[in-house]
Amino acid sequence: MRSALKTRPAAPRPAANAAMGTGGNGNAASRHARSRALLTGSAALVLALCLPGLALAATCSNATLKGRYTFATSGFTRPPFTPPGTPWVPKAIVETLRFDGAGGVTALSFTAANPFGDLGITVQGTNTAGTYAVQPDCNGTVQFADTNATAFAIHLGPWGNTIYMIQTNPNNNVFEGVAKRSW
Repeated sequence: MRSALKTRPAAPRPAANAAMGTGGNGNAASRHARSRALLTGSAALVLALCLPGLALAATCSNATLKGRYTFATSGFTRPPFTPPGTPWVPKAIVETLRFDGAGGVTALSFTAANPFGDLGITVQGTNTAGTYAVQPDCNGTVQFADTNATAFAIHLGPWGNTIYMIQTNPNNNVFEGVAKRSW
Protein backbone atom coordinates (compact mmCIF):
# COMPACT_ATOMS: atom_id res chain seq x y z
CA MET A 1 0.00 0.00 0.00
CA ARG A 2 2.84 2.27 0.70
CA SER A 3 4.15 1.90 -2.78
CA ALA A 4 0.89 3.27 -4.22
CA LEU A 5 1.35 6.51 -2.28
CA LYS A 6 4.89 7.01 -3.38
CA THR A 7 5.30 10.01 -5.63
CA ARG A 8 8.10 11.10 -7.74
CA PRO A 9 9.90 14.22 -6.59
CA ALA A 10 8.90 17.25 -8.69
CA ALA A 11 11.49 18.76 -10.97
CA PRO A 12 12.77 22.09 -9.70
CA ARG A 13 11.02 25.07 -11.29
CA PRO A 14 13.03 27.92 -12.80
CA ALA A 15 13.15 31.01 -10.56
CA ALA A 16 11.12 33.20 -12.97
CA ASN A 17 8.34 30.62 -13.15
CA ALA A 18 8.34 30.14 -9.40
CA ALA A 19 8.02 33.89 -8.89
CA MET A 20 5.18 34.05 -11.37
CA GLY A 21 3.46 31.06 -9.74
CA THR A 22 3.25 29.07 -12.96
CA GLY A 23 4.51 25.68 -13.89
CA GLY A 24 5.32 24.02 -17.12
CA ASN A 25 8.07 24.96 -19.44
CA GLY A 26 7.85 28.69 -18.56
CA ASN A 27 7.49 30.15 -22.04
CA ALA A 28 4.22 31.97 -21.27
CA ALA A 29 5.49 33.10 -17.90
CA SER A 30 8.75 34.34 -19.39
CA ARG A 31 6.91 36.34 -22.02
CA HIS A 32 4.62 37.76 -19.34
CA ALA A 33 7.57 38.68 -17.12
CA ARG A 34 9.40 40.34 -20.03
CA SER A 35 6.26 42.29 -21.00
CA ARG A 36 5.76 43.44 -17.42
CA ALA A 37 9.43 44.48 -17.13
CA LEU A 38 9.27 46.33 -20.44
CA LEU A 39 6.06 48.13 -19.43
CA THR A 40 7.46 49.06 -16.02
CA GLY A 41 10.71 50.27 -17.56
CA SER A 42 8.86 52.31 -20.18
CA ALA A 43 6.68 53.95 -17.55
CA ALA A 44 9.73 54.79 -15.45
CA LEU A 45 11.47 56.30 -18.50
CA VAL A 46 8.44 58.46 -19.36
CA LEU A 47 8.22 59.73 -15.78
CA ALA A 48 11.96 60.42 -15.66
CA LEU A 49 11.76 62.45 -18.85
CA CYS A 50 8.56 64.34 -18.02
CA LEU A 51 8.91 65.17 -14.33
CA PRO A 52 11.94 67.48 -14.71
CA GLY A 53 10.03 69.48 -17.34
CA LEU A 54 6.99 69.75 -15.11
CA ALA A 55 9.15 70.80 -12.19
CA LEU A 56 10.77 73.49 -14.32
CA ALA A 57 7.38 74.76 -15.42
CA ALA A 58 6.31 75.26 -11.81
CA THR A 59 9.41 77.24 -10.81
CA CYS A 60 9.96 80.66 -12.35
CA SER A 61 12.66 83.35 -12.32
CA ASN A 62 13.63 86.39 -14.37
CA ALA A 63 15.25 83.98 -16.84
CA THR A 64 11.81 82.46 -17.58
CA LEU A 65 10.91 85.66 -19.48
CA LYS A 66 13.14 85.97 -22.50
CA GLY A 67 12.17 87.00 -26.00
CA ARG A 68 9.50 89.05 -27.74
CA TYR A 69 5.90 89.10 -26.57
CA THR A 70 2.82 90.62 -28.13
CA PHE A 71 0.66 92.26 -25.48
CA ALA A 72 -2.98 93.04 -26.18
CA THR A 73 -5.13 94.68 -23.55
CA SER A 74 -8.32 96.60 -23.21
CA GLY A 75 -9.99 98.31 -20.33
CA PHE A 76 -11.05 101.69 -19.15
CA THR A 77 -9.41 105.02 -18.40
CA ARG A 78 -10.24 108.52 -17.31
CA PRO A 79 -8.15 111.68 -17.54
CA PRO A 80 -5.39 111.90 -14.90
CA PHE A 81 -6.18 113.71 -11.65
CA THR A 82 -9.93 113.76 -12.24
CA PRO A 83 -12.20 113.62 -9.19
CA PRO A 84 -14.07 110.48 -8.16
CA GLY A 85 -17.23 109.98 -10.14
CA THR A 86 -15.65 111.01 -13.44
CA PRO A 87 -16.94 108.56 -16.07
CA TRP A 88 -14.63 105.81 -17.30
CA VAL A 89 -14.12 105.47 -21.06
CA PRO A 90 -12.78 102.54 -23.13
CA LYS A 91 -9.07 102.28 -23.94
CA ALA A 92 -7.04 99.63 -25.79
CA ILE A 93 -3.31 98.94 -26.26
CA VAL A 94 -1.31 96.60 -28.47
CA GLU A 95 2.44 96.52 -27.96
CA THR A 96 5.55 94.47 -28.55
CA LEU A 97 7.61 93.79 -25.44
CA ARG A 98 11.15 92.38 -25.30
CA PHE A 99 12.24 90.67 -22.06
CA ASP A 100 15.98 90.08 -21.73
CA GLY A 101 15.90 87.18 -19.25
CA ALA A 102 17.76 89.25 -16.64
CA GLY A 103 15.17 91.76 -15.37
CA GLY A 104 15.11 94.28 -18.24
CA VAL A 105 12.11 94.93 -20.48
CA THR A 106 11.57 97.27 -23.42
CA ALA A 107 8.28 98.23 -25.05
CA LEU A 108 9.61 98.16 -28.61
CA SER A 109 6.43 99.64 -30.08
CA PHE A 110 2.93 100.34 -28.91
CA THR A 111 -0.34 101.72 -30.12
CA ALA A 112 -2.85 103.08 -27.63
CA ALA A 113 -6.39 103.94 -28.66
CA ASN A 114 -8.16 106.57 -26.56
CA PRO A 115 -5.36 106.92 -23.98
CA PHE A 116 -6.47 110.26 -22.50
CA GLY A 117 -10.16 109.71 -22.03
CA ASP A 118 -12.91 110.10 -24.55
CA LEU A 119 -10.95 112.17 -27.08
CA GLY A 120 -10.73 109.49 -29.81
CA ILE A 121 -6.94 109.84 -30.14
CA THR A 122 -4.54 107.06 -31.15
CA VAL A 123 -0.96 107.36 -29.90
CA GLN A 124 2.09 105.41 -31.03
CA GLY A 125 5.43 105.09 -29.30
CA THR A 126 8.68 103.13 -29.25
CA ASN A 127 11.49 102.02 -26.98
CA THR A 128 10.18 102.56 -23.49
CA ALA A 129 12.54 100.81 -21.06
CA GLY A 130 11.65 99.18 -17.79
CA THR A 131 12.41 96.44 -15.32
CA TYR A 132 10.69 93.29 -14.16
CA ALA A 133 10.99 90.81 -11.31
CA VAL A 134 9.62 87.24 -11.28
CA GLN A 135 9.24 85.18 -8.10
CA PRO A 136 9.59 81.36 -7.92
CA ASP A 137 5.77 81.05 -7.72
CA CYS A 138 5.58 82.69 -11.20
CA ASN A 139 4.07 85.97 -9.94
CA GLY A 140 5.89 89.24 -10.45
CA THR A 141 5.88 92.87 -11.49
CA VAL A 142 6.75 94.99 -14.53
CA GLN A 143 7.66 98.67 -14.08
CA PHE A 144 8.22 101.02 -17.03
CA ALA A 145 10.39 104.14 -16.79
CA ASP A 146 7.83 106.41 -18.47
CA THR A 147 6.35 109.66 -17.15
CA ASN A 148 3.36 107.79 -15.67
CA ALA A 149 5.49 105.10 -13.94
CA THR A 150 3.28 102.50 -15.62
CA ALA A 151 3.33 99.24 -13.64
CA PHE A 152 1.74 95.80 -13.92
CA ALA A 153 1.27 92.82 -11.65
CA ILE A 154 1.98 89.68 -13.68
CA HIS A 155 1.60 85.90 -13.55
CA LEU A 156 3.45 83.59 -15.94
CA GLY A 157 1.80 80.66 -17.67
CA PRO A 158 3.68 77.39 -18.30
CA TRP A 159 7.27 77.88 -19.43
CA GLY A 160 6.74 81.65 -19.58
CA ASN A 161 5.03 81.51 -22.99
CA THR A 162 2.08 83.54 -21.69
CA ILE A 163 2.04 86.48 -19.28
CA TYR A 164 -1.21 87.51 -17.60
CA MET A 165 -0.99 91.21 -16.76
CA ILE A 166 -3.08 93.70 -14.81
CA GLN A 167 -2.12 97.36 -14.60
CA THR A 168 -1.51 98.67 -11.09
CA ASN A 169 -0.27 102.19 -11.89
CA PRO A 170 -1.34 104.84 -12.84
CA ASN A 171 -4.58 104.42 -10.97
CA ASN A 172 -6.68 106.21 -13.58
CA ASN A 173 -6.64 103.00 -15.67
CA VAL A 174 -8.34 99.65 -15.32
CA PHE A 175 -6.50 97.22 -17.61
CA GLU A 176 -5.91 93.52 -17.89
CA GLY A 177 -4.51 91.59 -20.79
CA VAL A 178 -2.35 88.76 -22.03
CA ALA A 179 1.11 88.86 -23.57
CA LYS A 180 2.12 85.88 -25.70
CA ARG A 181 5.64 84.95 -26.70
CA SER A 182 6.22 85.62 -30.38
CA TRP A 183 10.05 85.35 -30.28
